[in-house]
Amino acid sequence: MPEIAPDEQTALTKALGEALHPLAVSMRSRATGLPEERMWDADPVEVALSVLTAWKAVDLEVKRLTAIAAGTAGAYGANYEQLGAAWGITRQGARKKWPGAVTRPAPDPGRENLALDLFGGTAGLARVPSTGHWSWTGEGADGVRGASAPDAACATREEAAAHAGAFLKEHSADRAGT
Repeated sequence: MPEIAPDEQTALTKALGEALHPLAVSMRSRATGLPEERMWDADPVEVALSVLTAWKAVDLEVKRLTAIAAGTAGAYGANYEQLGAAWGITRQGARKKWPGAVTRPAPDPGRENLALDLFGGTAGLARVPSTGHWSWTGEGADGVRGASAPDAACATREEAAAHAGAFLKEHSADRAGT
């Protein structure tokens, strides 16, 4: 697993601190009812705990985004050994961390139909017998249905999966109702 360089670590720490500040300010102001300019006028322990609370919100969001990334990799065919290697843990550790990330075995080259479950939606991939090309149909989490255009046949199963995945992401659960 590649290590982060010292200058990258410094830049990351700075960027995270800058990103955290507005969240910490907003959360502290909401919790205390104080205007933003006075909300840090408090016992240092209370202030430090407010910052810790903001970091907890960031930690939960990173875990959510990590699970989405693992699920996406699994949907495209990554196995738990690969997920574990990317995260620096064992295959068993990856299976425990993201139990639903790998939902199907490695694709059998002979299979003609496949299904994707991504971002709260589903899509089916099918090989067109007459041409050997691949097509997809799907329904996003927001209820929108889509399909590959008849004149835009995909040469490979992976290409069809990429187009279907992009559609499902665009119509994801995060976007539903917005």
